Amino acid sequence: MIIFPQRTFLNSVPEYNAELVQYAIPSELLTEISGKMTVVLKPNWVKQSHLKKPDEWEYVITHPDVITAVLRQIIEVLGEGSKIIITDGPQTDSSFKKIIEHYPVEKWQEMAETKGNSLEIIDLRDDEWVQENDVVVKRTKLPGDPRGKTEVNLLRDISEFYDHKKSKRGYYGADYNLKETNKAHDGVNNIYRVSHSVIEADIFINLPKLKTHKKAGITCCLKNLVGINTYKNFLPHHSEGGPSDKGDQFPTDNFNARIEGPFLALIKQYILKYPSLSRLLKPLSKTSRKIFGKTENTIRSGNWFGNDTLWRMVLDLNKILLYSNPDGTLRADNWANAKKYIGIVDAIIAGEGNGPFTPDPFQMGYIITGTNPVAIDAVCARLMGFDPMKIPSIKNAFNIIRYPVCNFRYDNITVVFEGLEYNITTIPDSLIKHFKPHFGWEGYIEFEKKSV
Repeated sequence: MIIFPQRTFLNSVPEYNAELVQYAIPSELLTEISGKMTVVLKPNWVKQSHLKKPDEWEYVITHPDVITAVLRQIIEVLGEGSKIIITDGPQTDSSFKKIIEHYPVEKWQEMAETKGNSLEIIDLRDDEWVQENDVVVKRTKLPGDPRGKTEVNLLRDISEFYDHKKSKRGYYGADYNLKETNKAHDGVNNIYRVSHSVIEADIFINLPKLKTHKKAGITCCLKNLVGINTYKNFLPHHSEGGPSDKGDQFPTDNFNARIEGPFLALIKQYILKYPSLSRLLKPLSKTSRKIFGKTENTIRSGNWFGNDTLWRMVLDLNKILLYSNPDGTLRADNWANAKKYIGIVDAIIAGEGNGPFTPDPFQMGYIITGTNPVAIDAVCARLMGFDPMKIPSIKNAFNIIRYPVCNFRYDNITVVFEGLEYNITTIPDSLIKHFKPHFGWEGYIEFEKKSV
């Protein structure tokens, strides 16, 4: 079999400007868009702002000028009567209302209607929470996806959790209910609940914000698919406990692993059973941080390079996007059957350090585009000064046996920049920006910076 280079495109865009971004998106990426279609745009809307700096958001979520530029291009090639859906499922404790306030939604709708198309903005979540001192004090049910949910079960070896031995206490999802997460991933079944609107769309356009990530190393195209879920507690984020428990919550069997993990797990079960206790336990959260250390400088919750759980969930979600039917069944296990896909990465101002919620801004000045999430993420990691093969979601994507998310090898990836094409292993040093990783990944994923 002949494997052709998998091309990813790199363009310098020094500042946010819709015209500049539009110019940076190669027209050849849009060849699959024509006639009457449903197109989903999936930005990174994880949070309304930086967790510690509520007035800063441009390096946390996808910038409006990037979305506007993409809309302009696809509206020009779509046929009349097409549907455009811009959607995400933010962190459950985020405010969708505050997120949307950053964006010119009325302008976008006018752009679509001028060409006879419709445009929807959808919050995919089933629930929104209010947290105080890391304790959930209020839960509100949301309408979710108006087209409903698609529940997909990746049985046995279809899932990347196949043969993975969870820890004694099991997987932790997005809520205190560990039983629910572990029932969904019981060694045979691997159940996910995702957006019906996303699955039934003709083409998916991923619009991630490039940042470092505490659990994944980086967040880009692959990790951005967490946002297509309507219910987050089916998503294993780490395995509870330390090494002696076969967990990856903590890197060593230290005081935190022996005491903090079991103690807080017990407290959270009481909050789940008796929600009225949540506000009474807020002071306990402050006390626990004094005893066990702040998350800003203490490795916990799988926030390190040894997290062997999260990448499996991320790759499973990418399989579901590419191969799932709206009724939850899977297409035939053949790359030719995968959903049409475009990735456009907002790396004009990216995020380094303690991403994804408290990063520092990094003026990278790039728009990176392509048609495969693995290739795009590998290129982005390399441009950040990281070794892509030390990012588990990238490394393990090349080893998938059932329902592949790429059809090429790592060394088949090329980068097109200013008319020249480079292999990913020979990207010029002048193009590489050296990001500071999350402290749980520091000293592990960086390529050595060459002296000038």
